Amino acid sequence: MIVTRFAPSPNGPLHLGHAYAAVIAHDLARERGGLFRLRIEDIDGERSRAEFVEEFFRDLEWLGLNWDGEAAFQSQRLASYAEAGERLKAMGLLYPCRCTRAEIAAAATAMGPDGPIYPGTCRHRDVDGEGAAWRLDVTRAMALAGPLEWMDERAGPQAATPQIFGDVVLLRKDLPASYHLAATLDDAADVITLVTRGMDLFPASHVHRLLQALLGLPVPVWHHHGLLVEADGKKLAKRRGSPSLGDRRRAGEDGRAIADALRAGRFPAGISLSGISLS
Repeated sequence: MIVTRFAPSPNGPLHLGHAYAAVIAHDLARERGGLFRLRIEDIDGERSRAEFVEEFFRDLEWLGLNWDGEAAFQSQRLASYAEAGERLKAMGLLYPCRCTRAEIAAAATAMGPDGPIYPGTCRHRDVDGEGAAWRLDVTRAMALAGPLEWMDERAGPQAATPQIFGDVVLLRKDLPASYHLAATLDDAADVITLVTRGMDLFPASHVHRLLQALLGLPVPVWHHHGLLVEADGKKLAKRRGSPSLGDRRRAGEDGRAIADALRAGRFPAGISLSGISLS
């Protein structure tokens, strides 16, 4: 059975970009007789606020998107992140790092999907792990895992190339886990068979496929969709003040009509669907 999920972070209100992502995940599940799950990614420290979670519930119901079962919360899964981190440490695949972003930017010689690629400064140093970030030794991990592939419904089969990120952080010093580790573990825990998300996260799937191999997790299929962008080509974002779904709901707009418009590719003036490359 197909199982999809919508996984917002309660560090701000939902906007039309979130609605578009939720509609895609919901509709793909319903069209194929599957399940649509809701997961709240609420481990971002003080930025995660309970009042936004209640707003999310109301927004999704207003859009006519009903999820199956109880909503899952990352904050209830901290032990699983820690356990996975310890397993990877025991395999000799993680190392502590205390480099600052400025130091990484100054030392980096190449750029990756998230910016300057970490040059491995701490890989062979004796660094105290207490309070440090823990990075994945990607070269060593790939040697252990061997060649890997993953499938995207729109882009087709992909050879996993997590080295495009360099040695990514899996255990952050300020949060229980990085997005890479938490999302991979959560999708397995929620038995997600089709991971739907925006094209901006397409590169992250290379890392997630490697983590699935290292931790013996099931491998889903991915479906990366386009992003809603404003006239300047930048995606809708909470921090840019994109109009919230809650404001539209309270103003009396018809949520189901908005969802239907998104399905049909009809977007408000000044908003369009990005044409981000599928490679």
